Amino acid sequence: MNRTKTLLTSATAIVSALTLAGCADTAGNTSSDSSSSSESAVFNNQDVTFAQMMLPHHEQAVEMSDMFITKGDAVDSDVLALAETIKDEQGPEIDQLTTWLDDWGQDTSASMDHSMDGMMSESDMTALDNAEGAEASRLFLEQMTEHHKGAVDMAQQEVDGGENPDAVEMAKNIVESQTAQLEEMDALLSFR
Repeated sequence: MNRTKTLLTSATAIVSALTLAGCADTAGNTSSDSSSSSESAVFNNQDVTFAQMMLPHHEQAVEMSDMFITKGDAVDSDVLALAETIKDEQGPEIDQLTTWLDDWGQDTSASMDHSMDGMMSESDMTALDNAEGAEASRLFLEQMTEHHKGAVDMAQQEVDGGENPDAVEMAKNIVESQTAQLEEMDALLSFR
């Protein structure tokens, strides 16, 4: 009887130890998750500059795309598809840039600086808005080419000097995506 009691006590102790080990592992995973979220709170001046500059830059690209998309069937369908892609890609990035700036306690209301690389002036925007047909397609491609070149330069600066891993990853994606779109726009312009 003593032997059975000893075995039962030992078995209970083993089960308890395993249960506690399982809880410790879960607690360990939780601390790992919180360290991962604290990594996204890491940022430097380059990250802030990138987000504050890319935010209005993207906003203008979306505005240009919207302006072009409203022209509908009167413009080149390939250019129209590109404008929709630009809007679809940059809209969520605008939300993410705004979230980062809020999380970092930084200003999100920076106005559009038309002297920033690739930014269109008010007269450029008016010209695009007033253009029709083939002229609108050509003008959109020419303006967006300059716009993308500015964005790629800004994104490369973030890749080179940013500290926040998520912001650097977004910058890498911008460089890759917009470089490919620059090639596409160059090809589309060669037919004009």
